[in-house]
Amino acid sequence: MLGFGLRRLLWGVLSTLCAGLALLSPSFAQTDLASRMKDPDQWPMAARDYANTRYSELEQINAGNASRLQLAWTFSIGADRGQEAAPLVVDGTMYVVGPYAGPYPNRVFALDATTGELKWSYAPKPEPAAAGVACCDVVNRGLAFDNGKIFLNTLDNHSVALDAKTGKELWHTKLGEINKGETITMAPVIVKGKVLIGNSGGEMGVRGWVTALDENTGAIAWRAYATGPDKDVLIGDDFKPFYDNLKGKDLGVNSWPADRWQVGGGTMWGWISYDPDLNLIYYGTANPSPWNANQRSGDNLWSTTIFARDPDSGHAKWAYQVNPHDLFDHDEINENVLVDLELNGQPRKVLIHPGRNGYMYVMDRATGEVISADAYEFVNAYKGVDLKTGKIIPNEEKTPLVGKTVENICPSAPGAKDWQPSAWSPRTKLLYVPHQHLCMNFKASQVGYIAGTPYVGADVDMYAGPGGHRGEFMAWDPVARKKVWEIHEKLPVWSGALVTAGDVAFYGTMDRLFKAVDAKKGNVLWQFRAGSGFVGQPISYRGSDGQQYIAILSGVGGWPGVVANAEVDQRVRNGALGFTGAMQDLPFYTTGGSELLVFKLGGANGQDNSHAPPQ
Repeated sequence: MLGFGLRRLLWGVLSTLCAGLALLSPSFAQTDLASRMKDPDQWPMAARDYANTRYSELEQINAGNASRLQLAWTFSIGADRGQEAAPLVVDGTMYVVGPYAGPYPNRVFALDATTGELKWSYAPKPEPAAAGVACCDVVNRGLAFDNGKIFLNTLDNHSVALDAKTGKELWHTKLGEINKGETITMAPVIVKGKVLIGNSGGEMGVRGWVTALDENTGAIAWRAYATGPDKDVLIGDDFKPFYDNLKGKDLGVNSWPADRWQVGGGTMWGWISYDPDLNLIYYGTANPSPWNANQRSGDNLWSTTIFARDPDSGHAKWAYQVNPHDLFDHDEINENVLVDLELNGQPRKVLIHPGRNGYMYVMDRATGEVISADAYEFVNAYKGVDLKTGKIIPNEEKTPLVGKTVENICPSAPGAKDWQPSAWSPRTKLLYVPHQHLCMNFKASQVGYIAGTPYVGADVDMYAGPGGHRGEFMAWDPVARKKVWEIHEKLPVWSGALVTAGDVAFYGTMDRLFKAVDAKKGNVLWQFRAGSGFVGQPISYRGSDGQQYIAILSGVGGWPGVVANAEVDQRVRNGALGFTGAMQDLPFYTTGGSELLVFKLGGANGQDNSHAPPQ
């Protein structure tokens, strides 16, 4: 094997060569990012790779020594709201973005990934009014990198390109209107020289879209809406859904009451995957608007839908609606993890989608066929998924009616799992899933649409599911179609997951614990008590000193955390769209925070500031 120093030298030469080629040929734009995904020392995008695995090949930290983890350095982001972003690490520099709060909303920092030294920062000049239309905290889920540029989405609907070395702004493009309720919270994804971005605001009656920008100029290349006629959804003759009920013309109009598709939701604020061999991007759309389903008869296409699209043109190749005529705000923006599995003796190219509805979908990513869909949480809102038709089977006893409170609906509105991303290990062949364990009472009410104001029509009260715990971190076997192990947490597990070649999985809790877990057995190896709860995304990389590092942002927030860091009265159970009832005790565990925490292994003597879990 090459020595670490020589390997770093060769990688530097290769990076320089790649950068030079990129300047000569625009078609080379994808290769820079793709090559960095193959280097385990780096973490070049929020999900680490196009398959959305959040898997690190580094193995210096393993199940045998994880108890020696210690704090290496910290950095304050300076805004005590929900810290949901994933840091990026490229060529020894860490890039991190803050929430839309404080004196410099959505500020970007570039830090030496080994020492924490600040290299530069960039502060956009956004519209303060955007914070007033954000549904569920003023979060930002991360940055993107490609070809020497850092890409930022701001809450007030701008996309910005920065020079990665200097922080100089290269271009910015406005994508939406806050006076309509539109915001942007997702981490952008770069595919073949295009910056892919979706909007937020389904609770404001926003019409959802995904937009592709030219990464060099910021010009809009294409935009695909989630509702409306086929020409707007970018559905053409090459659109071939697997299921017959999704075949037809202008279903994005015909599956709605007259004109309701124009304020129909279906936003896209989650994760985008990409298969270079099939040349398809995958993403899910959010709930239809309003939550009160009595006001929108029909299947409400293409809300709660997984799309496969050509990234060059944006044209849809197939689609699958996960929750037709969604009743419970069960968005399906959750990640689609792309893996190759042997199922029933046959190799299959699949995507794994941990559904907000509580079912773990394994789908053929070339065709959109549902291969399996098994409950991974307690579910009584549905009776299963019919694999012949692909349709979910509703439980009619839980159907909301206007003016009537329907009790004990599981999972609740945030679903069995929300945006918080899972991680896949090719070593264990397990998916590591952070999620919540909540049920709710739901009362539908009539609501009128006024642009830029809440368009919900529901009164929700959430509480712990059976057993009394509110969160869980679990390992799921998609071939055996079952849970392998689980860890119950008293609060929802709202952080992302990370798994490494050292067979260690990482996640954070809202009551301030960052944990390392044996990826095979599920026992806690180490934990660290931070200053604020965790809703961020852990990453791993190698520093210039040859050490493996683990990094995550600490700072409670997001939809379940606003009761701890915003002006929300925890005594009002239906506050924060119903989440307050389930989180009334959160302020007793934590308050807001804004700390970037970076860990590495301490000495063999164990003389460090890490904390082994209680035995």
